[in-house]
Amino acid sequence: MKIAVLAPVAWRTPPRHYGPWEQIASNIAEGLIKLGADVTLFATGDSITSGKLDAVCASGYEENRSQDAKVLECLHISNLMEKANEFDIIHNNFDFLPLTYSGLIKTPMLTTIHGFSSPRIIPVYKKYNHTGYYVSISNADRSPELDYIATVYNGLDTNDFEFYPNPDEYLLYFGRIHPHKGTAEAIAIARKSKRKLLIAGLIQDENYYREKVEPLLSHDIQYLGNAGPNDRKQLLGKAFALLHPISFDEPFGMSVAEAMLCGTPVIAFNRGSMPELIKDGETGFLVNTVDEAVYAVNSIGSIKRVDCYHWASSQFSCDKMTGDYFELYKRILS
Repeated sequence: MKIAVLAPVAWRTPPRHYGPWEQIASNIAEGLIKLGADVTLFATGDSITSGKLDAVCASGYEENRSQDAKVLECLHISNLMEKANEFDIIHNNFDFLPLTYSGLIKTPMLTTIHGFSSPRIIPVYKKYNHTGYYVSISNADRSPELDYIATVYNGLDTNDFEFYPNPDEYLLYFGRIHPHKGTAEAIAIARKSKRKLLIAGLIQDENYYREKVEPLLSHDIQYLGNAGPNDRKQLLGKAFALLHPISFDEPFGMSVAEAMLCGTPVIAFNRGSMPELIKDGETGFLVNTVDEAVYAVNSIGSIKRVDCYHWASSQFSCDKMTGDYFELYKRILS
């Protein structure tokens, strides 16, 4: 089976630091290659794959700001679409724009919807609802206006993580510094719990960081910057718990799965996909307020870290994800 995997071109695939869609596109490509598929990854020129790489840009527009994002996206997507007849199937991990080509090609296209940036993009998905194949990354992140062929949870390479049976005492916030992700709430939880908090992630909202985060930094509340893959495993694995106090309906939450793969329980606000990722009371706690989260921190001793590891390994591995996708490809092509 010849498969084209279309990644975004904001960041390298896989990303050096931030880039969740690029990471999943990489995991899909590499997992399919292990299954024996002939895979071409369409991504930036500095991307890394054990399959074939096809690129029209040397680097991502977020890493080289001299480039125009829309121009790069148009060149990138059209490059694949003009070669569509070379493939049995196209796996689109690049949002709604590639759908606008789907009526002009004969190759079937499966689109993983990694989230809706706005309800305003749904009309594009609706236009191709009956000719495309849509996959959601959680049951919570489904639009009632669309038809889906399946839900496939994001899969992580379990070899990138390690089980840590004996954690340190610090709490961890791992994600974008943005109001939606709840950095300020994580600080409040840590302070009320009288525990050290380490913060790692890309500053996506500068004003929020300056007003709500930076003034509260201290010896006990530390911002470490944007942690890369080498630091990620140790930070997650040694944490007493991961705090994930989101204020939006998150489609998945990579750091939640990553933490549990290291054996670290997660305390998350009960929004979006969190009930699908976390087994409440077994791999972490689903809470609704800062005070409930503080209570959960004090109850972490009831969670067995090995249960977190086994749950995440069984549900959110790259092997499971790519196996599920491979079965969908066969269904589509049959």
